[in-house]
Amino acid sequence: MSASDLLDRRLVVVTGKGGVGKSTVSAALAVLAARRGKRVLVAEVDARERVAPMLGGRPSGPVIRPVLPGISTVNVDPRHALEEYALMVVRVRAIYQAVFENRVVRFFLRAVPSLAETLMLGKVLHEARSEAHGRPRWDLVVVDAPATGHAVQLLGTPRALLDTVPGGPLRRDAEWMQALLSAPDRTAVALVSLPEEMPVTETAELDAQLGQGLSLPRGPVFLNAMPGAMFTTSELDGLRGLSPSAPPLGPAARAALLQGAQRERAEAQAVRLRELLGRDVVPLPLLAADRWGRRAVERIADAMDGQV
Repeated sequence: MSASDLLDRRLVVVTGKGGVGKSTVSAALAVLAARRGKRVLVAEVDARERVAPMLGGRPSGPVIRPVLPGISTVNVDPRHALEEYALMVVRVRAIYQAVFENRVVRFFLRAVPSLAETLMLGKVLHEARSEAHGRPRWDLVVVDAPATGHAVQLLGTPRALLDTVPGGPLRRDAEWMQALLSAPDRTAVALVSLPEEMPVTETAELDAQLGQGLSLPRGPVFLNAMPGAMFTTSELDGLRGLSPSAPPLGPAARAALLQGAQRERAEAQAVRLRELLGRDVVPLPLLAADRWGRRAVERIADAMDGQV
């Protein structure tokens, strides 16, 4: 799947190693899609909310709330996902409260393997396929998924249920969830990495788990925090001659050379990542910002535009 196809999907799952900027990429994708007239939901999964505050809104919690024109957010947690699922099944709140709010029942529910993951993923996927007035409720659902291993566990839940649950409502839910996750015309998993050796290696390993292990359709990889190309080769050669100079010229020249070396190393990792994965890598700029908020997200969305 090319980068330009990504926003044509109904569901985009964003994941990667912790600290690579998944939430920023999720927010920027939502901004870019909203600019194109799409109605977007960004779903965080049992997380300390970042996306809504980053876009200038207040945390949504478990209730879907608009944060910007065309963009809504929600933080999906197991307790509220269970309540929604149970009410969809029993349809009467009094019955739900009598059964699912029972302390003994809750004790046994906590012992059910992967129940929390199933409920949270089910909530997100339900939003991705829900309709209102004969049309999709959302043109795009962006999932700011957990990092690496937790993401694999979450996204692998439907397949694990299909391997273990014989029949009944839970298996039927696992079937439609797996069908949606594995549909390349509706879903894509986008990875986020940094232009450094260890994150690139871990991104390639995660990609293999999602592809070969779970058979999920994978989209482009976002290579976050790419240093800019500030100097040409000839300019760097000239700066080397100036580096022994007295302040302020010498220290400035050495700082410029360090930036050039950082850019060179980052480019080498970008090439390595493309070779390891064999598909699009979308570079996103390294930004200097005293406060990481909506303005920074808009700049990342600007950098994506034309690539996604």
